[in-house]
Amino acid sequence: MSVANGTAKTAKGWEGVVLRLLRAKDFTFTVTGAEQVTEHFRRIRMTDGGLLAAAGESLHPTMWVRLWFATAGGKPHQRAYTLVDPDPAAGTFALEFALHDGAASEWARRAAPGDTIEATVQGTGFTAPAPAPARLLVIGDTASLPAVNSLLDSFPTTPATVWFETQHASDAGLPLRVHADRHDVRRVERGAGKGAALAERVRAELPDLLGEPGSAYVWLASDTATTRTLAGWLRKDLSVPKHRVNALGYWRP
Repeated sequence: MSVANGTAKTAKGWEGVVLRLLRAKDFTFTVTGAEQVTEHFRRIRMTDGGLLAAAGESLHPTMWVRLWFATAGGKPHQRAYTLVDPDPAAGTFALEFALHDGAASEWARRAAPGDTIEATVQGTGFTAPAPAPARLLVIGDTASLPAVNSLLDSFPTTPATVWFETQHASDAGLPLRVHADRHDVRRVERGAGKGAALAERVRAELPDLLGEPGSAYVWLASDTATTRTLAGWLRKDLSVPKHRVNALGYWRP
């Protein structure tokens, strides 16, 4: 990886070895621009290093890549990010960062045109629900915002209810791609409860919107603990079939 204003590459360690054994593909992205969307959210525009051409027909909603960051101690550090507005013809996309402490956010804060970063593609996938649901039930937060938007874009006529967890006052300005005629957004402040408020709100409101569990579709991506709790509740208490719940923990508190 080339760090911002640097050129040295970082070894990927044992994780990189495992990914190569799984036939993961490596690419180098180049920063072309950056936008500070809010004080806690930053968008980085990039050229794709050939990724989108290589993906071809496998390009899909919520597609993510692993980025490799250098830490102060030199240990490789990888985090996954969703492609935003991928343009195969131009070979470009953006990545969006919910900023906090850590190597990934520090890189994003400093990233400038010409900087490069290494990425690995392995493990991402998406299967559209069949039959198509009458309504999307979406649970996410600022970290999964790019994937939420990608999902909503891929179902342009389907109504959706979105429970969206926020942490900062400025999160009200984040670019949720919703339309008042078919999208119902229910914002939940995270507070000090580490996801408890989101889980409580979803438990109180989602059952009335579920309909027939076998034809529902719930897309869930929050912190790992909240995601695990709600996924288990959906399957065990509401009897939503496993293949109608797409749940992935995006971060650890």
